[in-house]
Amino acid sequence: MSPTWPDLDLPVRPPYPPMEATLVHEVPHGEGWQFEPKWDGFRCLAFRDHDRVELQSKAGLPLGRYFPEVVSNLLVLEPRRFVLDGEIVIPSAEGDADLFDELLQRIHPAESRIRKLSRERPAQLFIFDLLVDGDGRGLTGEPLAARRRALEGFARRYLEPQGPVRLSPATADLKQLARWQAELKGRGIDGVMAKRLEARYLSGERGGMQKVKWLRTVDCVVGGFRYGSREPTVVGSLLLGLYDAEGRLDHIGFCASLRADERRALTGKLERLVKPPGFTGSAPGGPSRWNRGRSGDWQPLDPVLVVEVSYDHFSGGRFRHGTRFLRWRPDKDPRQCTIDQVLRGARAA
Repeated sequence: MSPTWPDLDLPVRPPYPPMEATLVHEVPHGEGWQFEPKWDGFRCLAFRDHDRVELQSKAGLPLGRYFPEVVSNLLVLEPRRFVLDGEIVIPSAEGDADLFDELLQRIHPAESRIRKLSRERPAQLFIFDLLVDGDGRGLTGEPLAARRRALEGFARRYLEPQGPVRLSPATADLKQLARWQAELKGRGIDGVMAKRLEARYLSGERGGMQKVKWLRTVDCVVGGFRYGSREPTVVGSLLLGLYDAEGRLDHIGFCASLRADERRALTGKLERLVKPPGFTGSAPGGPSRWNRGRSGDWQPLDPVLVVEVSYDHFSGGRFRHGTRFLRWRPDKDPRQCTIDQVLRGARAA
């Protein structure tokens, strides 16, 4: 069921699909590009309309209840109406790394637990685009160069340099970009964003923005699983899928790099999600048994879980080797997990 959003008095209102990036494997060269760090967090659109703040995830879902401190930090800003695009991150206690696992712990049904975590490890919001300025004027039709100038003016006027809401750095200098790679990679920043300076804000589209990851990763739908050969009552591997251009979920590989304790904790959750057909395009080999019996055959799942994995090589519509589990992505809509993530990488390689 889609969430019900309030009717905000803004030129841009939720749900509003954020601008998407095309995954590439080389930093673009030439004139007309702006580069920014790719923060390791949850994408967030922040809407302020007087005494109301709404946070929206990349998938178009509300985030505000999970990050009450971000809502509070936006409410104390001087302007009464604005819309920001940014990334929610939780820094380590030393401030030298961003902790994605801490973000995942926030997606919890108990408000008391969320409040406790928000006090113990408060989140920050790095902003990198301004869709509605502090005067309530819409900027999505303006080129990025103009939006960036407006964003920097917004930051100078209303934000503290090291405050909980802060400006994400940007540069057009490739030498500065190289320094960032050396400095930020150790912090957990896993890549760089490249944006066309003349591009307007393309809601829900991929034109004008590229994502360059230092590690090859892909977000996949978990379309099924297999029980382990040594422990036939416990999950052995996750079966991964990506949507093709026609909207069919194709099986493209597996992931078995889960710790023993993770497998046992995950088994019950996956068994509750068993639902045929799992994959609607190409499916894993062998018969699919949709009962609860224990076997080596794969079990189909309702395609609602998204996992990020790293990989070495993709060809012929498959990962040529097993992938490595990185993390769950509850902030991502499964329908955003498309085959073009890896097809572009395969062509580049």
